[in-house]
Amino acid sequence: MTDIVKKPAEAVKKPEKPARSTALTASLSPDGSLSRYLREIRKYPMLEAQQEYMLAKRFADHQDTDAAHQLVTSHLRLVAKIAMGYRGYGLPLGEVIQEGNIGLMQAVKKFDAERGFRLATYAMWWIRASIQEYILRSWSLVKIGTTAAQKKLFFNLRKVKGQIDAIDGGQLTPEQVKEISDRLNVSPEDVQQMDGRMSGSDRSLNAPIAQGEDESGEWQDWLEDDRDDPETALVVSDEMDVRREMMQQAMSVLNDREIDILTARRLSEPAATLEELSQKHDVSRERIRQIETRAFEKLRDAMVANNASQNSDVIEGEVIG
Repeated sequence: MTDIVKKPAEAVKKPEKPARSTALTASLSPDGSLSRYLREIRKYPMLEAQQEYMLAKRFADHQDTDAAHQLVTSHLRLVAKIAMGYRGYGLPLGEVIQEGNIGLMQAVKKFDAERGFRLATYAMWWIRASIQEYILRSWSLVKIGTTAAQKKLFFNLRKVKGQIDAIDGGQLTPEQVKEISDRLNVSPEDVQQMDGRMSGSDRSLNAPIAQGEDESGEWQDWLEDDRDDPETALVVSDEMDVRREMMQQAMSVLNDREIDILTARRLSEPAATLEELSQKHDVSRERIRQIETRAFEKLRDAMVANNASQNSDVIEGEVIG
């Protein structure tokens, strides 16, 4: 599978031929030109849905490496775009793209065209997972942490600090800590600890945890991956897409006021209060409650009428509940 894509210069000359001996991971060597690579991958055409489906079937049924080559090369721009979002970790962008390309190849290998999804939807999880695993390997566990909150901070702290103009390298103020904790829904203590970790010196992942007889192993042994596997992530993505489509179709039965009130009360975080909406619409709080209830019922009935009765629990569950 790693032999299906050529180096950029070769691929532009003969895009129809699969690579026979050059791995994709070599296509972005440290000595190569990243700007040239980015120009060259733009020359690969995007695939129409039917063309993508036929290529995926050819590879799945016959292990056709030419089909896999076309699937991969047509999505190299997607990898580069995703990789650009990880430029703030002090790692060579070319290496980040290489890791994303590895994830893309894994996605092509496991892609099931019969499920009705486009490859890009499925591949994004694999690309991000491969890049993040590379970053995690390149940074120390002391900086990363092991909890979900710590990992969220590790991958988002720099971005949020930039958004609030807290990137001067100094210690965060209490106000900045609170702002970051609110935005990322983590504790202020986690924010302060992660900021200190990411500003401090590195430690090898291979460093021993302890020297005693009862405790052994290295820091990397504690680097847990609590993300969903690709199949689970795909199911979740599919379910959310269906829910959004159902909601958009059903919303057409509501008038503007009903949409505004239902959105503010059921689809916003934090939800608007009855008092706020009563002042906005110049009616009583009880009237707002009645409109909300009626809009909810109309929305539910519309979803059932649209042959979605089996999914009627959507508006009573995660999307609205």
